[in-house]
Amino acid sequence: MLDFDKIFTNYNINDFNENLLTWFNREKRDLPWRHAKNPYRVWVSEVMLQQTRVDTVIPYFNRFMERFPTIEDLAAAESDEVVKYWEGLGYYSRVRNLHEAVQEVVATYDGIVPEEKEKFEKLKGVGPYTTGAVLSIAYNQPEPAVDGNVMRVMSRQFGIYEDIALPKTRKVFDQVIRRLMDPNHASDFNEGVMELGATVCTPKNPMCSLCPVQDDCYAYAHHVQDELPVKTKKGASRVEMYDALYCEKEGKIAFIQRPDNGLLAGMWQYPLTERGTGEQLNGTYMGQVKHVFSHIIWYIDLYQVETLPEEEYVWFTPTEREEKTVSVAQQKLERLAGVEGETI
Repeated sequence: MLDFDKIFTNYNINDFNENLLTWFNREKRDLPWRHAKNPYRVWVSEVMLQQTRVDTVIPYFNRFMERFPTIEDLAAAESDEVVKYWEGLGYYSRVRNLHEAVQEVVATYDGIVPEEKEKFEKLKGVGPYTTGAVLSIAYNQPEPAVDGNVMRVMSRQFGIYEDIALPKTRKVFDQVIRRLMDPNHASDFNEGVMELGATVCTPKNPMCSLCPVQDDCYAYAHHVQDELPVKTKKGASRVEMYDALYCEKEGKIAFIQRPDNGLLAGMWQYPLTERGTGEQLNGTYMGQVKHVFSHIIWYIDLYQVETLPEEEYVWFTPTEREEKTVSVAQQKLERLAGVEGETI
Protein backbone atom coordinates (compact mmCIF):
# COMPACT_ATOMS: atom_id res chain seq x y z
CA MET A 1 0.00 0.00 0.00
CA LEU A 2 1.43 3.35 -1.02
CA ASP A 3 2.21 5.65 1.89
CA PHE A 4 0.93 9.01 0.66
CA ASP A 5 2.18 10.89 3.72
CA LYS A 6 5.67 9.55 3.09
CA ILE A 7 5.90 10.53 -0.56
CA PHE A 8 4.78 14.08 0.23
CA THR A 9 7.16 14.49 3.17
CA ASN A 10 9.38 17.51 2.50
CA TYR A 11 7.78 17.86 -0.94
CA ASN A 12 7.04 21.46 -1.94
CA ILE A 13 3.55 21.30 -3.45
CA ASN A 14 3.40 25.05 -4.05
CA ASP A 15 6.62 25.00 -6.07
CA PHE A 16 5.31 22.15 -8.23
CA ASN A 17 2.12 24.03 -9.02
CA GLU A 18 3.84 27.33 -9.70
CA ASN A 19 6.48 25.79 -11.96
CA LEU A 20 3.98 23.63 -13.83
CA LEU A 21 1.45 26.40 -14.45
CA THR A 22 4.08 28.93 -15.48
CA TRP A 23 5.50 26.45 -17.97
CA PHE A 24 2.07 25.44 -19.29
CA ASN A 25 0.88 28.97 -19.90
CA ARG A 26 4.10 29.68 -21.75
CA GLU A 27 4.51 26.46 -23.76
CA LYS A 28 1.02 25.03 -24.30
CA ARG A 29 0.12 24.00 -27.82
CA ASP A 30 -2.46 25.94 -29.80
CA LEU A 31 -5.24 23.34 -29.94
CA PRO A 32 -8.72 24.19 -31.27
CA TRP A 33 -10.60 22.98 -28.19
CA ARG A 34 -8.55 25.36 -26.05
CA HIS A 35 -9.76 28.46 -27.86
CA ALA A 36 -12.92 28.55 -25.76
CA LYS A 37 -13.40 26.23 -22.82
CA ASN A 38 -16.97 25.51 -23.71
CA PRO A 39 -18.06 22.34 -21.85
CA TYR A 40 -19.54 20.81 -25.01
CA ARG A 41 -16.36 21.40 -27.04
CA VAL A 42 -14.16 20.10 -24.23
CA TRP A 43 -16.34 17.01 -23.92
CA VAL A 44 -16.19 16.23 -27.64
CA SER A 45 -12.42 16.73 -27.72
CA GLU A 46 -11.84 14.45 -24.75
CA VAL A 47 -13.93 11.67 -26.28
CA MET A 48 -12.06 12.02 -29.58
CA LEU A 49 -8.68 12.00 -27.83
CA GLN A 50 -9.28 8.67 -26.13
CA GLN A 51 -6.78 6.25 -27.69
CA THR A 52 -6.11 8.70 -30.54
CA ARG A 53 -3.20 11.06 -31.20
CA VAL A 54 -3.71 14.83 -31.01
CA ASP A 55 -2.50 15.42 -34.57
CA THR A 56 -5.04 12.91 -35.84
CA VAL A 57 -7.89 14.43 -33.84
CA ILE A 58 -7.46 18.09 -34.86
CA PRO A 59 -8.98 17.90 -38.39
CA TYR A 60 -11.76 15.61 -37.18
CA PHE A 61 -12.58 17.96 -34.32
CA ASN A 62 -12.70 21.01 -36.60
CA ARG A 63 -14.92 19.21 -39.12
CA PHE A 64 -17.20 17.85 -36.39
CA MET A 65 -17.59 21.28 -34.78
CA GLU A 66 -18.29 22.91 -38.11
CA ARG A 67 -21.18 20.51 -38.70
CA PHE A 68 -22.38 20.29 -35.06
CA PRO A 69 -21.37 23.63 -33.51
CA THR A 70 -23.75 23.32 -30.55
CA ILE A 71 -24.88 20.50 -28.35
CA GLU A 72 -28.40 20.98 -29.72
CA ASP A 73 -27.12 20.47 -33.28
CA LEU A 74 -25.49 17.18 -32.33
CA ALA A 75 -28.50 15.98 -30.37
CA ALA A 76 -30.86 16.67 -33.27
CA ALA A 77 -28.73 14.91 -35.90
CA GLU A 78 -29.43 11.42 -37.22
CA SER A 79 -27.18 8.71 -35.82
CA ASP A 80 -25.88 7.66 -39.24
CA GLU A 81 -24.74 11.20 -40.02
CA VAL A 82 -23.01 11.58 -36.65
CA VAL A 83 -21.10 8.33 -37.16
CA LYS A 84 -20.23 9.42 -40.70
CA TYR A 85 -18.50 12.52 -39.33
CA TRP A 86 -16.52 10.22 -37.02
CA GLU A 87 -15.51 7.93 -39.86
CA GLY A 88 -11.82 7.05 -39.67
CA LEU A 89 -11.36 7.76 -35.95
CA GLY A 90 -12.33 4.23 -34.97
CA TYR A 91 -13.75 3.00 -31.66
CA TYR A 92 -17.20 3.95 -32.90
CA SER A 93 -18.95 3.12 -29.65
CA ARG A 94 -17.44 6.38 -28.38
CA VAL A 95 -19.45 8.56 -30.74
CA ARG A 96 -22.64 6.52 -30.35
CA ASN A 97 -22.43 6.91 -26.58
CA LEU A 98 -21.63 10.61 -26.94
CA HIS A 99 -24.64 11.10 -29.20
CA GLU A 100 -26.98 9.44 -26.70
CA ALA A 101 -25.47 11.42 -23.85
CA VAL A 102 -25.89 14.83 -25.48
CA GLN A 103 -29.48 13.93 -26.33
CA GLU A 104 -30.05 13.30 -22.64
CA VAL A 105 -28.39 16.61 -21.75
CA VAL A 106 -30.68 18.47 -24.14
CA ALA A 107 -33.78 16.64 -22.94
CA THR A 108 -33.02 16.69 -19.22
CA TYR A 109 -30.74 19.66 -18.60
CA ASP A 110 -31.90 22.15 -21.26
CA GLY A 111 -28.72 21.67 -23.26
CA ILE A 112 -26.41 22.68 -20.41
CA VAL A 113 -23.67 20.16 -19.66
CA PRO A 114 -24.17 19.45 -15.94
CA GLU A 115 -21.35 20.60 -13.70
CA GLU A 116 -22.56 18.39 -10.84
CA LYS A 117 -20.35 15.30 -10.77
CA GLU A 118 -23.14 12.92 -9.78
CA LYS A 119 -25.17 14.02 -12.81
CA PHE A 120 -22.43 14.16 -15.40
CA GLU A 121 -20.85 10.80 -14.57
CA LYS A 122 -24.19 9.03 -15.07
CA LEU A 123 -24.39 10.04 -18.73
CA LYS A 124 -23.90 7.37 -21.39
CA GLY A 125 -20.25 6.49 -22.00
CA VAL A 126 -18.90 8.85 -19.34
CA GLY A 127 -16.21 7.33 -17.14
CA PRO A 128 -13.92 8.68 -14.40
CA TYR A 129 -11.41 10.23 -16.80
CA THR A 130 -14.00 12.05 -18.93
CA THR A 131 -15.73 13.26 -15.77
CA GLY A 132 -12.52 14.66 -14.35
CA ALA A 133 -11.39 16.19 -17.62
CA VAL A 134 -14.63 17.99 -18.46
CA LEU A 135 -15.42 19.19 -14.94
CA SER A 136 -11.89 20.44 -14.32
CA ILE A 137 -11.08 21.93 -17.73
CA ALA A 138 -14.49 23.44 -18.49
CA TYR A 139 -15.70 24.25 -14.96
CA ASN A 140 -12.39 24.53 -13.05
CA GLN A 141 -13.52 21.97 -10.51
CA PRO A 142 -10.71 20.21 -8.56
CA GLU A 143 -11.34 16.79 -10.07
CA PRO A 144 -8.46 14.52 -11.15
CA ALA A 145 -8.28 13.50 -14.81
CA VAL A 146 -5.96 10.51 -14.78
CA ASP A 147 -4.84 9.18 -18.15
CA GLY A 148 -1.64 7.53 -19.35
CA ASN A 149 0.25 10.82 -19.58
CA VAL A 150 -0.69 11.77 -16.03
CA MET A 151 0.28 8.38 -14.59
CA ARG A 152 3.64 8.53 -16.36
CA VAL A 153 4.43 12.02 -15.04
CA MET A 154 3.37 11.20 -11.50
CA SER A 155 5.05 7.79 -11.35
CA ARG A 156 8.35 9.44 -12.32
CA GLN A 157 7.86 12.50 -10.14
CA PHE A 158 7.21 10.50 -6.96
CA GLY A 159 8.86 7.13 -7.70
CA ILE A 160 5.58 5.21 -7.77
CA TYR A 161 6.14 1.62 -8.89
CA GLU A 162 2.50 0.56 -8.97
CA ASP A 163 1.56 -1.27 -12.19
CA ILE A 164 -0.39 1.20 -14.33
CA ALA A 165 -1.81 -1.67 -16.40
CA LEU A 166 -4.00 -2.62 -13.41
CA PRO A 167 -7.33 -0.78 -13.18
CA LYS A 168 -7.00 -0.34 -9.41
CA THR A 169 -3.81 1.70 -9.88
CA ARG A 170 -5.77 4.62 -11.28
CA LYS A 171 -7.13 5.23 -7.77
CA VAL A 172 -3.58 5.62 -6.48
CA PHE A 173 -2.84 8.42 -8.92
CA ASP A 174 -6.26 9.90 -8.29
CA GLN A 175 -5.29 10.40 -4.65
CA VAL A 176 -1.88 11.80 -5.58
CA ILE A 177 -3.48 14.38 -7.86
CA ARG A 178 -6.00 15.39 -5.21
CA ARG A 179 -3.17 16.17 -2.80
CA LEU A 180 -1.03 17.92 -5.40
CA MET A 181 -3.55 19.99 -7.36
CA ASP A 182 -4.08 23.67 -6.63
CA PRO A 183 -7.91 23.69 -6.37
CA ASN A 184 -8.03 27.27 -7.61
CA HIS A 185 -6.31 26.34 -10.88
CA ALA A 186 -7.71 22.89 -11.58
CA SER A 187 -8.19 23.51 -15.29
CA ASP A 188 -4.61 24.58 -16.01
CA PHE A 189 -3.23 22.00 -13.60
CA ASN A 190 -4.83 19.01 -15.33
CA GLU A 191 -4.09 20.32 -18.80
CA GLY A 192 -0.55 21.15 -17.70
CA VAL A 193 0.20 17.64 -16.44
CA MET A 194 -1.30 16.13 -19.62
CA GLU A 195 0.74 18.52 -21.76
CA LEU A 196 3.92 17.71 -19.85
CA GLY A 197 3.39 14.00 -20.41
CA ALA A 198 2.58 14.46 -24.08
CA THR A 199 5.46 16.76 -25.02
CA VAL A 200 8.29 16.44 -22.45
CA CYS A 201 7.85 13.48 -20.09
CA THR A 202 7.38 11.10 -23.00
CA PRO A 203 7.39 7.28 -22.79
CA LYS A 204 10.82 7.03 -24.43
CA ASN A 205 13.69 9.51 -24.30
CA PRO A 206 11.99 12.08 -22.04
CA MET A 207 13.39 15.58 -22.44
CA CYS A 208 14.25 16.09 -18.79
CA SER A 209 16.30 19.21 -19.49
CA LEU A 210 13.09 20.97 -20.54
CA CYS A 211 10.99 19.77 -17.60
CA PRO A 212 9.69 22.53 -15.31
CA VAL A 213 9.43 20.13 -12.32
CA GLN A 214 12.74 18.34 -12.80
CA ASP A 215 14.24 19.49 -9.49
CA ASP A 216 11.90 17.34 -7.39
CA CYS A 217 11.60 14.41 -9.80
CA TYR A 218 12.43 11.03 -8.25
CA ALA A 219 13.10 9.35 -11.60
CA TYR A 220 15.48 12.08 -12.74
CA ALA A 221 17.38 12.08 -9.44
CA HIS A 222 17.74 8.28 -9.45
CA HIS A 223 18.21 7.84 -13.22
CA VAL A 224 15.23 5.48 -13.51
CA GLN A 225 13.22 7.28 -16.19
CA ASP A 226 13.27 4.11 -18.31
CA GLU A 227 11.91 2.01 -15.42
CA LEU A 228 8.87 4.17 -14.78
CA PRO A 229 6.02 3.83 -15.14
CA VAL A 230 5.72 0.11 -14.51
CA LYS A 231 3.38 -1.45 -17.03
CA THR A 232 2.95 -5.16 -17.58
CA LYS A 233 2.48 -6.21 -21.16
CA LYS A 234 -0.99 -7.28 -22.19
CA GLY A 235 -1.59 -10.63 -23.81
CA ALA A 236 -0.89 -11.15 -27.47
CA SER A 237 -3.51 -9.89 -29.89
CA ARG A 238 -5.77 -12.43 -31.54
CA VAL A 239 -5.13 -12.88 -35.26
CA GLU A 240 -8.11 -13.27 -37.61
CA MET A 241 -7.89 -14.04 -41.32
CA TYR A 242 -10.55 -13.00 -43.83
CA ASP A 243 -11.28 -12.95 -47.55
CA ALA A 244 -13.01 -9.86 -48.94
CA LEU A 245 -14.91 -9.92 -52.23
CA TYR A 246 -14.86 -7.01 -54.65
CA CYS A 247 -17.68 -7.37 -57.14
CA GLU A 248 -18.69 -4.64 -59.60
CA LYS A 249 -21.68 -4.72 -61.96
CA GLU A 250 -22.99 -1.91 -64.12
CA GLY A 251 -21.05 0.73 -62.20
CA LYS A 252 -22.19 -0.48 -58.80
CA ILE A 253 -20.23 -2.37 -56.12
CA ALA A 254 -21.57 -4.97 -53.68
CA PHE A 255 -21.60 -4.10 -49.98
CA ILE A 256 -22.98 -5.60 -46.80
CA GLN A 257 -23.69 -3.94 -43.47
CA ARG A 258 -22.21 -5.27 -40.25
CA PRO A 259 -24.54 -6.15 -37.34
CA ASP A 260 -25.80 -3.38 -35.09
CA ASN A 261 -23.74 -4.70 -32.18
CA GLY A 262 -20.13 -5.72 -31.78
CA LEU A 263 -16.95 -4.71 -33.60
CA LEU A 264 -17.49 -1.97 -36.22
CA ALA A 265 -21.22 -2.09 -35.55
CA GLY A 266 -23.33 -0.84 -38.45
CA MET A 267 -20.37 -0.19 -40.76
CA TRP A 268 -20.58 -0.95 -44.49
CA GLN A 269 -17.97 -3.17 -46.13
CA TYR A 270 -17.22 -5.51 -48.98
CA PRO A 271 -18.61 -9.03 -48.40
CA LEU A 272 -16.24 -10.66 -45.92
CA THR A 273 -15.79 -14.33 -45.08
CA GLU A 274 -13.54 -15.93 -42.51
CA ARG A 275 -10.75 -17.71 -44.30
CA GLY A 276 -11.08 -21.47 -44.50
CA THR A 277 -14.81 -21.56 -43.77
CA GLY A 278 -16.18 -20.84 -47.25
CA GLU A 279 -16.01 -22.44 -50.65
CA GLN A 280 -12.98 -22.17 -52.89
CA LEU A 281 -12.85 -18.62 -54.22
CA ASN A 282 -12.99 -18.21 -57.97
CA GLY A 283 -11.60 -14.76 -58.45
CA THR A 284 -8.55 -12.59 -59.05
CA TYR A 285 -6.31 -11.99 -56.06
CA MET A 286 -5.77 -8.25 -55.56
CA GLY A 287 -3.61 -8.16 -52.46
CA GLN A 288 -3.76 -8.10 -48.69
CA VAL A 289 -4.42 -5.49 -46.03
CA LYS A 290 -3.53 -5.60 -42.36
CA HIS A 291 -5.56 -3.76 -39.77
CA VAL A 292 -4.75 -3.62 -36.06
CA PHE A 293 -7.41 -3.15 -33.41
CA SER A 294 -6.61 -2.86 -29.71
CA HIS A 295 -6.99 -6.61 -29.18
CA ILE A 296 -7.31 -8.14 -32.66
CA ILE A 297 -5.23 -8.11 -35.83
CA TRP A 298 -7.04 -8.61 -39.14
CA TYR A 299 -5.38 -9.91 -42.28
CA ILE A 300 -7.72 -9.56 -45.24
CA ASP A 301 -7.08 -10.95 -48.72
CA LEU A 302 -9.01 -9.09 -51.41
CA TYR A 303 -10.40 -10.91 -54.47
CA GLN A 304 -12.18 -9.48 -57.48
CA VAL A 305 -15.03 -11.83 -58.36
CA GLU A 306 -17.69 -12.06 -61.03
CA THR A 307 -20.29 -13.78 -58.84
CA LEU A 308 -21.07 -13.75 -55.14
CA PRO A 309 -22.41 -16.39 -52.73
CA GLU A 310 -26.17 -16.35 -52.40
CA GLU A 311 -26.73 -13.71 -49.76
CA GLU A 312 -28.37 -10.31 -49.51
CA TYR A 313 -26.19 -7.50 -50.86
CA VAL A 314 -26.63 -3.79 -51.37
CA TRP A 315 -25.17 -2.28 -54.53
CA PHE A 316 -23.79 1.26 -54.34
CA THR A 317 -22.61 3.68 -56.98
CA PRO A 318 -19.50 5.66 -55.99
CA THR A 319 -21.70 8.61 -55.03
CA GLU A 320 -23.95 6.44 -52.87
CA ARG A 321 -20.92 4.85 -51.22
CA GLU A 322 -19.60 8.29 -50.18
CA GLU A 323 -22.73 8.76 -48.08
CA LYS A 324 -22.13 5.56 -46.12
CA THR A 325 -19.94 5.06 -43.09
CA VAL A 326 -17.09 2.59 -43.48
CA SER A 327 -14.20 1.53 -41.27
CA VAL A 328 -10.53 2.28 -41.80
CA ALA A 329 -10.05 -1.39 -42.71
CA GLN A 330 -12.61 -1.00 -45.50
CA GLN A 331 -10.92 2.19 -46.70
CA LYS A 332 -7.69 0.22 -47.01
CA LEU A 333 -9.49 -2.38 -49.12
CA GLU A 334 -10.94 0.33 -51.34
CA ARG A 335 -7.49 1.81 -51.92
CA LEU A 336 -6.27 -1.64 -52.81
CA ALA A 337 -9.05 -2.38 -55.28
CA GLY A 338 -7.61 -2.34 -58.79
CA VAL A 339 -3.99 -2.33 -57.55
CA GLU A 340 -3.11 -5.95 -58.18
CA GLY A 341 -0.72 -7.68 -55.85
CA GLU A 342 0.00 -4.67 -53.61
CA THR A 343 0.06 -5.09 -49.84
CA ILE A 344 -0.87 -2.21 -47.55
